[in-house]
Amino acid sequence: MSGARIASLGGVARRANNAMARRWGKVGSGFLPFADAGTAELPMGRLLRLSLFQVTVGMAIVLLIGTLNRVMIVELGLPAWLVAVMVSLPLVAAPFRAVIGYRSDTHRSVLGWRRVPYLWMGTLTQFGGLAIMPFALIILSGDTTGPIIIGKIAAALAFLLVGAGLHTTQTVGLALATDIAPREAQPKVVALLCVMLMLGMITSAVIFGLLLSPFSEVRLIQVVQGSAVATMVLNGIALWKQEARNPLLTAFDRVRPTFREAWRAFDQHGTARRRLVALGFGTVAFSMQDILLEPYGGQVLHLPVGATTSLTALLAGGGMAGFAYAANRLADGADPYRLAATGVLVGLVAFSSVIFAGVLVSPFLFGVAVTLIGLGAGLFAHCTLTAAMAMAPGGQIGLALGIWGAVQASAAGIAVAAGGLIRDGVSALATRGALGHTLDGASTGYAVVYNIELVLLLATLVAIGPLVRRIALPAPAFASRNSLPATL
Repeated sequence: MSGARIASLGGVARRANNAMARRWGKVGSGFLPFADAGTAELPMGRLLRLSLFQVTVGMAIVLLIGTLNRVMIVELGLPAWLVAVMVSLPLVAAPFRAVIGYRSDTHRSVLGWRRVPYLWMGTLTQFGGLAIMPFALIILSGDTTGPIIIGKIAAALAFLLVGAGLHTTQTVGLALATDIAPREAQPKVVALLCVMLMLGMITSAVIFGLLLSPFSEVRLIQVVQGSAVATMVLNGIALWKQEARNPLLTAFDRVRPTFREAWRAFDQHGTARRRLVALGFGTVAFSMQDILLEPYGGQVLHLPVGATTSLTALLAGGGMAGFAYAANRLADGADPYRLAATGVLVGLVAFSSVIFAGVLVSPFLFGVAVTLIGLGAGLFAHCTLTAAMAMAPGGQIGLALGIWGAVQASAAGIAVAAGGLIRDGVSALATRGALGHTLDGASTGYAVVYNIELVLLLATLVAIGPLVRRIALPAPAFASRNSLPATL
């Protein structure tokens, strides 16, 4: 065969390989739309490194709400009411996320950093809380000769420090990601950050379960303090060389608005309060069921423990699908609030299906409903966060994201507590026959909660309606970097 013929065949092979690579690249982006979130300003490696702060936030959430919740009640023998108070203490710091975001916007520094100091302070605060937490819990359990009141004070301080640290880290980390990422890449950046949070939660839950089996107080100390060290290391890697120094933005003689002035400027936007109301209603609606799905599956549908545990995977899978779909559609220029309303509609179908699953005693329908809850919640959370990032006024990104985080975290915490209280209260009335013979079943308390969530989802649609653009805009109108003033 002649050399020209061989060269020709080689060229054909190269073109075929390149075409196949392009096709596989499109398939990958379709199924994982955040996989191409990297840009020239924020390469994929740098973005993945920055997203490590979400891993430590997820680890802290699992440790507080999942692992320590169970350990304190079962292994340490603490009363449930005391555990509930301790676990809810981090929510005290949630409303201050707005102040944290504002301070990171207006920080004065000779070094020229706005976000890095607050990321580091949040990391140190979270580390301090985790460092003292296991010893405080052991004292609180009475397994010492010292007064228990010291354990109560120390445990409360530990939970407050962890809560303040994770709220500070997440608020400022999101603001830093917004500073760096170009406008057109922000939907995919948000998707990646949400996925990293879920991966951090799932991975941490598995690791904590393995390390604490069998349980001992020494292992508890090692696991919690190991989490403190991991927080320091991962957050240190995340913030290393991420924020460019700009002394002009942090100069001491630079004119800065007060918090009240910044809040008024934010509130002057015609839809600011409606956006917060929609976020609050939607978050409460999707969060009231957080601690009820597994008990509902076991008590009403009589599912075994293994089957109810798998509900977490279905919920997470639905959430991942919601993030992926939202990132793809927003990158094409879709209206974020129209897409958030789609998530609410999915939630209406999902919670209705949960109720019917109990009536029909259908585990399959229940599994589908749980997946749809994750899908709707993922769509709603992703779109509202992306809208907060994109609509933040110039110089107020930290404040806007802080307000979003404050409303979202506070609403979620209130929703979880309210869901449990309403379910317990209604179930107690039902079992005593106070609601009549028709409503004396185990599902009554759950059904009331799910119906309240349906009403709240309808209220969310009412709040979102005026936020949706009445005239469809082309993709560049949302995606253009020049559509809103940059912060750096």
